Amino acid sequence: MKNILIFILFTSVSLAQSVKPEDILEKVKNNFSRVNDYEVRVNIKVDVNFLKVPETRAKIFYKKPDKIQLKSEGFALLPKEGLDFSPYSFLEGDYTAIFDKENVIGGNPCYLLKIIPLGDKGDLILSTLWIDKNKYVIRKIESTTKSNGTFTIDLKYDNDFKYPLPSSMVFTFNVQKMQMPKEITGDMTDETNEEKDKQNKSRTTTGKVYINYSDYKVNSGLPDSLFTHEKK
Repeated sequence: MKNILIFILFTSVSLAQSVKPEDILEKVKNNFSRVNDYEVRVNIKVDVNFLKVPETRAKIFYKKPDKIQLKSEGFALLPKEGLDFSPYSFLEGDYTAIFDKENVIGGNPCYLLKIIPLGDKGDLILSTLWIDKNKYVIRKIESTTKSNGTFTIDLKYDNDFKYPLPSSMVFTFNVQKMQMPKEITGDMTDETNEEKDKQNKSRTTTGKVYINYSDYKVNSGLPDSLFTHEKK
C-alpha cells in the first residue's frame, strides 16, 4: 500500500511538472488569433427570479484585440463581463499562471489553470480557466473581482466548429454584486423600509444570462468606425 501511495504521488507531481500552463495559454491565444473580427446574432434570456426581462435579440460585433459592441433595438441586460469571451480579456497585463489539475466538462477533458494578475490596478483578483485539452478553447471561466463579486461563464461549441467561437453561453453572477443599470437594480438599492429590506435578503441573488449565438460572420473586415460609440 505504501508503494502504491508513493507511485500515485510521484505520478501527480510528474504530471504537474510536465504540464506548462504558459504553453497551454499560448496555444489558446494562437487559436483565437485566427479571429480578426466577427459579427453574430444573439438571443439573450435573463433568469433572475424577481425581475421580468423579455428575451432580446441583438448583434455583437468584435474586432481584435478588445473592441466589442452590442447593438439591440430594445434593452439588453448583459453585464459587460459576459460580453467578451476572448482569451485576451482574461490574459491581459502581467499575471502568474498555475496548473491545478485535469478535469472533465461535458465529456471534454480539460486543463484547469489558475490565473493570478500581478499588481493591484485591475479589478480582477483570480480567474480559473477550464481549457479543452484537444481543441484549446476555453470551456469554463470562474472569476473573482473586487467590485463585482464572483461570476462564471460556461461555453459550448459546435462539434465541427471552424473558429473557436461558442454556440452558447451561460453567464452566472451575483445580482447584488454585479454592476448593472440603475433601472434594473433600483428596487433593490433604493428601498429603505425595513420590511422591504428583509424581503430583498430572502430573494435569490444569483442571476443567469443565457446567450445563443447564430449566423457568425468571421473576418469580414469590420471598420473601426463601427465601435466609435462603444461603451466604456
